[in-house]
Amino acid sequence: MSQTISEGDRVLLYLDRKRTYLVMVEKEKSFHTHKGFIQLDELIGKEYGTCVTSSMDVEFVALKPILRDYVFKMLRKTQITYPKDIALIVMFSGAGPGSRIVEAGTGTGALTTALAFYVKPEGCIYSYEVRQEFMETASKNLERVGVSEYVELKNKDVTEGIDEQDVDAVILDLATPWLVIPHAYSALKGSGTVVSFSPTIDQVVKTVEALKENAFVAVETVECLMRRMQVMKGKTRPETLMTGHTGYITFARKTLRQ
Repeated sequence: MSQTISEGDRVLLYLDRKRTYLVMVEKEKSFHTHKGFIQLDELIGKEYGTCVTSSMDVEFVALKPILRDYVFKMLRKTQITYPKDIALIVMFSGAGPGSRIVEAGTGTGALTTALAFYVKPEGCIYSYEVRQEFMETASKNLERVGVSEYVELKNKDVTEGIDEQDVDAVILDLATPWLVIPHAYSALKGSGTVVSFSPTIDQVVKTVEALKENAFVAVETVECLMRRMQVMKGKTRPETLMTGHTGYITFARKTLRQ
């Protein structure tokens, strides 16, 4: 993958940890900030990691965006799934190159984007969403990251059934996941994975009960908390604010009924 910035590439302009800007490099375009403007065409031909100075003589760094950057900078109609939860969902779902995965609901498309990134180039994400306006936003976000060709967006209610068969995983982020568990069983391969993300414990209890009733095993629920550290010589300590509870993640595997 090229480390040289070309016209049309996206660049993450880094000022500090709290101030970053995801921009597209275009000729004769400038990007304006409270620290002055940057002529974007000056970045063409430079390597990622190059330092660039604004009109106010403030230094920015032109970084190559990674998946985490795209997720945090997405157009939003709904709350995004946080990277800390996405990482666990991807790992526990078994998502990888060539995987076929059903996801519902799409929402803003943060999790959809991450899943598509990991199943390419031969896999596919079948993403169900009942709200048309959410699908339109998600479609734009997927195109922005360059993974839209690995996603089939479906304006359908997944609680009424799943069209696909022999999929590797079913991943749910919706209000009533327990209603989808019987459909997930039918859609999954033997040993396939269900992952359900829910903000409340009441949703988790109903989902776990449905999993056990539908011959799933290895049922496990976790909560992922992330705490940053303030690192300074002689003053290192946890930061005052942290990303605490976002949701509970439940995993399970399909067994073949006798």
